Amino acid sequence: MELQKLSNGHHHGFVPLENGILQAGEEEEMLPHKSDGTKKPQFTDFEGKTSFGMSVFNLSNAIMGSGILGLSYAMSNTGIVLFIILLTCIACLSSYSVHLLLKSAGVVGIRAYEQLGFRAFGHPGKIAAGVIITFHNIGAMSSYLFIVKYELPLVIQAFLGLSSNTGDWFLNGNYLIIIVSVCVILPLALMRQLGYLGYTSGFSLTCMVFFLSSVIYKKFNIPCPLVPNGSNHTTIINTTMEEGQCEGKMFTINQETAYTIPILAFAFVCHPEVLPIYTELKNATKRRMQGIANVSIMGMFVMYLLTAIFGYLTFYVNTESELLHTYSKVDPLDTLILCVRVAVLVAVTLTVPVVLFPIRRAILQLLFPEKPFHWARHITIALCLLFVVNVLVILVPNIRDIFGIIGATTAPSLIFILPGLFYLRIVPTEQEPMKSRPKITAACFTAMGFIFMSMSLTFIIIDWTTGEKRAGGSH
Repeated sequence: MELQKLSNGHHHGFVPLENGILQAGEEEEMLPHKSDGTKKPQFTDFEGKTSFGMSVFNLSNAIMGSGILGLSYAMSNTGIVLFIILLTCIACLSSYSVHLLLKSAGVVGIRAYEQLGFRAFGHPGKIAAGVIITFHNIGAMSSYLFIVKYELPLVIQAFLGLSSNTGDWFLNGNYLIIIVSVCVILPLALMRQLGYLGYTSGFSLTCMVFFLSSVIYKKFNIPCPLVPNGSNHTTIINTTMEEGQCEGKMFTINQETAYTIPILAFAFVCHPEVLPIYTELKNATKRRMQGIANVSIMGMFVMYLLTAIFGYLTFYVNTESELLHTYSKVDPLDTLILCVRVAVLVAVTLTVPVVLFPIRRAILQLLFPEKPFHWARHITIALCLLFVVNVLVILVPNIRDIFGIIGATTAPSLIFILPGLFYLRIVPTEQEPMKSRPKITAACFTAMGFIFMSMSLTFIIIDWTTGEKRAGGSH
């Protein structure tokens, strides 16, 4: 996946770019323009071989994350109509953001996020892009492994018919994430190209489709309010029948509503994977890659929407922030929900290698920009990344606040700020003046990212402040 100019034998000494200026070094990745003067971008950095369908699987898998488990809770704090409006707007903005990235890449013939940063702002831009991608994707990998750490012991415990954790090593989440990392994630992360993960990404998406199907099925099998059905496992979540308890709200505004927008925005972050997938795409063109992005975003939009609606309409006001926990309160040994837990665990585990590839690419671009592909470097970086993430998940009991800061800064940067700034700086003013409609739209898009970042950080600080006050009052 990494941009290796010498690895496939297509390296060129120099190429003319705009205005006949010879560019070398990091700008040698575009072929000369055709004699007719057209600016159709042609890339020589990598000869892609990944099909359209496999690329859709990989990008969809990158979009889909653990956040899908919290969308029903988000809908309970916004109402159905407001949730649909927000989800639609953010999906459209994410698609437009991909358009800005592909447009910038097409102008200069570069398909690396870090190299776009270099073209836009020099070495500081390249470093900033690489650091943002690294921190964001490490946070994403850690969140997936946290699910494995806490869910896998419960699944094994249920399969063994145990009522509580016996303390055996195979019920210890710390041991389990190490085993999963070594036996499943590492072999996949050692693949040379991201396209090879298309099959595992397809299987991961199949697991999430099974999760969605189970959510829809359970909607028609769980009464509201929950009442005893003769089973020892059934729990009454709310014994008092309040007015409107089993009615879906169209619009809801409460203190948790403000956190819904970040949750939804983070659900569509796939931008670090867009250019790597574009690099390996067979017959790569901007239009073809935009089609992959649109199909992936639309598919995840439908999956997110159906999961949120049917999950919310199952538990209404009793919906918890983690949907599977809500089902467990109904029947912790329910066979279908147990299978769903396994499917979700498989899905998030198979997503980790896809998220790791852009981090390794960023590190290679920052530390070894001129080096050809080498297996020792490829393997060492993967091992170091998995080691860091495992240590983080094992040693930090609660990293919600750390991820909050990282997410509040990196997600707006990847979706809004960097694509907009790249477009403004890279697309020539002769082609699109600063007062042109596309440039003005990109500037507004960038400003929206800064506003979103400020709001997210403000909400986190307020949450910290009120949390400390509550903790102080409890003493």
